[in-house]
Amino acid sequence: MCRETLCIGCGVHLALSLTLSRSFKLSNDPHFVEKVRDVVGLYLDPPDKALVLCVDEKSQIQALDRTQPLLPMNYGAPETHTHDYRRYGTTTLFAALDVATGKVIGKLKRRHRSNTFIGFLRHIDSVVPDDLDIHLILDNYGTHKTDKVKGWLLRHPRFHCHFTPTYSSWINLVERFFATLTEHQLRRGTHRPVVALERASRQYLDLHNEEPKPFRWTKSADDIVASVNSVITRIYQTQH
Repeated sequence: MCRETLCIGCGVHLALSLTLSRSFKLSNDPHFVEKVRDVVGLYLDPPDKALVLCVDEKSQIQALDRTQPLLPMNYGAPETHTHDYRRYGTTTLFAALDVATGKVIGKLKRRHRSNTFIGFLRHIDSVVPDDLDIHLILDNYGTHKTDKVKGWLLRHPRFHCHFTPTYSSWINLVERFFATLTEHQLRRGTHRPVVALERASRQYLDLHNEEPKPFRWTKSADDIVASVNSVITRIYQTQH
């Protein structure tokens, strides 16, 4: 429930939320602490002669078009759009964010399978200089851990995988890039057919890489573990 009020002295209307809530999901990973220390260690103290890449897939990106034109913002009225839309298919963006520079290696594919992921790893291997090791920060999605992927990695020993804890996508910095892509390119855009969506996504990727800016990680592993322990303590106290 929200209550609208007027800010005295400036005449600005403010919407005050009377029932504020946020959702969360605690990791059930038995190796949570070790994995957090591993990933955060790569952010804060990256290895020499190596590239640290945050890798993930933004799957099922939908090519959408609203059923009626958007109405732009006007004085006293917000931008409005229809609640319904037409679907024209989906695509998947495979992305690897360079932690040091902010540059993103990306490929768009219609399918999201083990062989497709191996193809993306081959692409990374082809564009990263041969004298650098490659450290990949990945989530626990099944595509990343198939026997085919494991076999390919064994044949390419310069690749080193570091898996995030379960339910901890927030620790993978590539999610920050996906958020900006959604905000600036996908959420308000209309794309039909899928090739138009893919073209717009490539254009955004190229624009991002012209002047990339790294996302700086600042919180230590100890701080993260302490924050999680604090939440666990609050939950325990609430239940008792």
